[in-house]
Amino acid sequence: MKIEQINTKSIDEIREEMIDTVTCSKTDIFRIGEQCRTDYENMTNELKSIKQMMVKLNEEGQQLESQVLEARVMLSEVSMNFKKYSEGEVRDAYEKAHQLQMDLSINWQYKKQLLEKRDDLERRLIGLDETIDRADQLISQISVVMNYLTSDLKQVGKALENAKAKQDFGLKIIEAQEEERKRLSREIHDGPAQMLANVIMRSDLIERVYRDKGAEEAFSEVTSFKKMVRAALYEVRRIIYDLRPMALDDLGLVPTLRKYLQTIEEYHNHSKIEFVNIGIERRLPTKYEVALFRMIQESVQNALKHANACEIKVRLEITNTAITVLIKDNGAGFDTTQKKPESFGIIGMRERVDLLDGELTFDSKLGKGTAVLIHVPFIN
Repeated sequence: MKIEQINTKSIDEIREEMIDTVTCSKTDIFRIGEQCRTDYENMTNELKSIKQMMVKLNEEGQQLESQVLEARVMLSEVSMNFKKYSEGEVRDAYEKAHQLQMDLSINWQYKKQLLEKRDDLERRLIGLDETIDRADQLISQISVVMNYLTSDLKQVGKALENAKAKQDFGLKIIEAQEEERKRLSREIHDGPAQMLANVIMRSDLIERVYRDKGAEEAFSEVTSFKKMVRAALYEVRRIIYDLRPMALDDLGLVPTLRKYLQTIEEYHNHSKIEFVNIGIERRLPTKYEVALFRMIQESVQNALKHANACEIKVRLEITNTAITVLIKDNGAGFDTTQKKPESFGIIGMRERVDLLDGELTFDSKLGKGTAVLIHVPFIN
């Protein structure tokens, strides 16, 4: 069957079957992960017990070696002065030396078995840890697919004219969502997560400093500790602001942009960002404010991250008939005559401006910076 002949109803039926299959797969992977975690915990406890037993066996082995040495000395004494000892004393000396030697041999064998078991457990723990990580990654990826199947694909399906366009657009959504999740995960891991880990270590350090050097030194550490906590809090707020600034709903586009660009300038202290509003400062419908904020945000981030710009100018003009935004930077620029795949960010900008019946243009030259012009018609 050609893909053009597949109707929306058929696609929806296939989607329902896929949802059921993916749900079962996610449940199975979750169970595997949980079982691996249980096995990991049990093996960890067993490994701990084995290490404790090995410490005890080592101590017993040292004592046995000392006793065997003493028994050998006694046996040598009996052998050299055989006539001085009775038959019973000679027999006891031989039996004691033999028994101690047997006990030492058993001790060695037991330690050898425990060493092999310890090495085997450590290898299995490494394998389980890798399986747990892989299971977590698969569950995360399946969650993205489930989100796409249950919401995004259903909504997109109503708007697309044929299954081929639906498939292409849906895949772009999945990839864009996954890229955004990866970016957010990296930012949290490299920023707040690392800082909070340092906070825990510094708190332990303060306790030691207080015990070892007194209150004055500890107070100095507390001051440094507070700076670290403030930095972690700043990172968390910055990430939250990137996701969706609450001020956009409360104050509107212009104040939110002003605050956002000021925050970004402080974070990238090597760059200067200038914001100018030459139009009417007033509230716009939510869809305009969100779309314009995201497009400006994407343009500024591209200038900072990809073009290495140190000067960025954002000019906003709101009139009774249109909204115009110009974002200029002095970054590396690019050759507009060369065709190359657009990033997900630019694709998202084009989709947003199309939804508002607007226009998006780029003017750039290598080494001469880039200018992004956004023009959206607006009737008050």
